[in-house]
Order: sequence, then structure tokens, then C-alpha cells
Amino acid sequence: MKILMVCLGNICRSPLAHGIMAHLVRSENLEWEIDSAGTGDWHVGHAPDHRSVAIAKKYGVDISQQRAQHFTAQLFDKYDLIFVMDRQNLQDVLAQAKNDQDKAKVKLFVDNDIVPDPYFDDALFLPVYEMIEKRCVELIKSIAKS
Repeated sequence: MKILMVCLGNICRSPLAHGIMAHLVRSENLEWEIDSAGTGDWHVGHAPDHRSVAIAKKYGVDISQQRAQHFTAQLFDKYDLIFVMDRQNLQDVLAQAKNDQDKAKVKLFVDNDIVPDPYFDDALFLPVYEMIEKRCVELIKSIAKS
């Protein structure tokens, strides 16, 4: 299973989802590939936001070595599932889909909801971490049994 997490800049939410999911997948001995990308390209090559790194580290997840990448249509060919953090990301990713098969890979990370972007509010990093961790646990159970 190859899973891609997508947010706007690939420095806050998707790196957390990438790191948390990879950490949980390793603990379950699943041979899944997890990565992340952003719909915007202005942070390409940058490390995750220091607040994302800090909150992940607090819970034993190291995301410090991740580097932001830009979502492109070529990534549809590499991943089985693409989880987006909000509805704008959903629209941006679906706009690059080449066919219905690509579109079928794309889902909101949280069913019928969004993961709030904590970039402009330090107080959101902990609740966003907790929301992502809870959802990753649910996704692993759901995907592993399918």
C-alpha cells in the first residue's frame, strides 16, 4: 500500500499525517509506503514547520528529515490512496486527475470534515496532532482489513 498525504504547503498538516502514519504502520509491521506533498510549491525542499516538528517529537514521532514536495499529476501513478486535509486541497488535487481511476484514489483525510490548518495559530498544533493521530489509527484498521 502506498499512501500520500496532501495539504497546502506540505509543512504542517501533511508532514504530521505522513510521520504519524509511518510511525504507526511501522509499529504494526505493515510494509506500506507513506509520503506527503503540498498543492502549493513555495516550500519545496523545506523541512516541516518547527511547530509540527516539536509536537510530533513530543509524542515520539520524528518528522525532522522530511522535505516538502509539490503535488503533481505524476503522483497519481505512484500512490494507491491520496488523502487531502481540506476541501480546497481536494479540489486542487482532483483538478489534476487524468481519469476516473485517479479521482477514485483521492479522499478527504477526515470523512466529511477538514483538518484545520494550524499555521497561523500556535494553539492548533496539539489538537491537529491529536485529530490526525486518531484518524491514522482508524485508517490503518480500515485499510488493513480491506
